[in-house]
Amino acid sequence: MIPCYIDSHAHLFFTDYTNNLDDVLLRAKEAGVNVIIVPGTDLKSSREAVLLADGHENIFACVGIHPHEVSKATNQDLVEIEKLCEHRKVVAIGEIGLDYHYDFSPREQQKKFLKEQLEIAVRRSLPVVVHMRESTEDTFSIVEQTVNANPDWKESGREPMRGVFHCFPGTADQAAYVHGLGFYISYPGIVTFKKSSSIEVLKEIGINNILLETDSPYMTPEPLRGKRNEPANIVLIGRKIGEALDISEEEVARITTENAVRLFDLGRLEKE
Repeated sequence: MIPCYIDSHAHLFFTDYTNNLDDVLLRAKEAGVNVIIVPGTDLKSSREAVLLADGHENIFACVGIHPHEVSKATNQDLVEIEKLCEHRKVVAIGEIGLDYHYDFSPREQQKKFLKEQLEIAVRRSLPVVVHMRESTEDTFSIVEQTVNANPDWKESGREPMRGVFHCFPGTADQAAYVHGLGFYISYPGIVTFKKSSSIEVLKEIGINNILLETDSPYMTPEPLRGKRNEPANIVLIGRKIGEALDISEEEVARITTENAVRLFDLGRLEKE
């Protein structure tokens, strides 16, 4: 039996897929990828993510403004992002966060938009998809402030329900901190990279509080690095984690799928 996966982060609205999206989705289905979560990066792509979700039963959308894009965004864009949350297949606010590596947007503006989008998530009772690059201290501080100010936001006891730190760059201790705030962490193809420390982190923390993602079209796993990434490649991530932790690929797929279903409340959507 083919293991069943959820790709929790794939930017299928990118022009990389314009001419062959149907083929990409067919390969994903054949590889056992039953659901794909598509996060927006600005207002335009958030609308495109919603349109993709409208047109495909197994695609769901996140809406938000990426830190790279906030220098071009307006307060009205935030209003429109919140309106998009009314769509039944919008399952999270994202991709949002802070990125101090490139500094494509002023840091103070990045912080402002992160805070305001976290507040949208609180008002709409939605989880968030957080991007964090070379900004750990500020990202953790802002997220923790939001959690402390809104303790009832997506609170569910021991299960993380407030969101996911995607393409997690941190240590095992930082992963535990994130989990304590009510968040999962997620790994793409970096787990297959020779110089990545992510496998060593996974050996410490296990897979009970993680999601899998491809971050397509980026982060293509070995042995396909250099090529455009796509959701079907998530199986390479699941296999690598299984081999490294000495557990079956089926177990990796099962646990991470259950986590994604729980976080994005996909069970509710299936009942509607």
